[in-house]
Amino acid sequence: MNNLWGDSLSSFWSTWIIVITLSTIGIAFWLLFANRKTDKAPDAGGNVETTGHAADEIEEYDNPLPRWWFQLYIATVIFSLGYLLLYPGLGNFSGLLGWSQEKQWQEEVARAEERFAPIFTQYQEVPIPKLSQDGEAMQVAERIFLNNCAVCHGSNAKGGYGFPNLTDDAWLYGGAPENIVQTLTNGRNGLMPSWQQLGSENIENVTQYVLSLSGKAEDPERAKKGAAVFASVCAACHTPNGTGNQAIGAPNLTDEAWLYQAPGQTLADSIRQTLRNGRNGQMPAQAAYIGEDKVHLVAAYVYSLSRQQ
Repeated sequence: MNNLWGDSLSSFWSTWIIVITLSTIGIAFWLLFANRKTDKAPDAGGNVETTGHAADEIEEYDNPLPRWWFQLYIATVIFSLGYLLLYPGLGNFSGLLGWSQEKQWQEEVARAEERFAPIFTQYQEVPIPKLSQDGEAMQVAERIFLNNCAVCHGSNAKGGYGFPNLTDDAWLYGGAPENIVQTLTNGRNGLMPSWQQLGSENIENVTQYVLSLSGKAEDPERAKKGAAVFASVCAACHTPNGTGNQAIGAPNLTDEAWLYQAPGQTLADSIRQTLRNGRNGQMPAQAAYIGEDKVHLVAAYVYSLSRQQ
């Protein structure tokens, strides 16, 4: 059983919780009865019993609790005992009704799936380029995206440090419908190895060469020296001209899209950091989270984002 405490408790802790809870209710109930007064009448001399507390010569009468207050407390005790018998939460006791928050959630999900499954099935039959132009379908897809993808890619899908911008035309693994579906279904694992072994001089030379690929070299002489190193250790993934390889997710180094440039960081420093330490990115498979029937719809939404420029 799962309850407020997570997985099932040990027998000791379950018993401990049950005993403490019921004892607390029982002791409070006993204290209320033990201190209840019913005799409100003054004595023969007209004196009324007081608590012994006085302030500004005003004494506090030791009167019983109002009847309605006492009865309300009794009702709360009865309610609490009934609640503990019917619902889980008291140690490992699952309640007489067999209710649990997980079971209720699963039932709600099942009802939602039964209600909306035909709609998602209908969307699956529409090609992604055409589906991406269906305003109503994209509203549904946007909600799924916000619930499952926005935590990494942002609510505006423009990404962030280490998370790709989905609204531009720079695609690590390709922006064709089938590529997007594959990414959502199976996830992606990107790995850029560390090249610390090249030494600081070569790292700086390669940094300048990579900058030169987009016309941003700060030291042309170093860029020339870095070209040979790039050709021997980087071109296998990024291609000799640096345009990248979408088959393995190697980014294009000639455009303006830089995945790991932190706010306030220069592009040169970002490249140096990548060369020294490498990069390791993972896009988890989403089919297990949103369901395979929704992958097609979300793929159409992502496809539409890069065509709104």
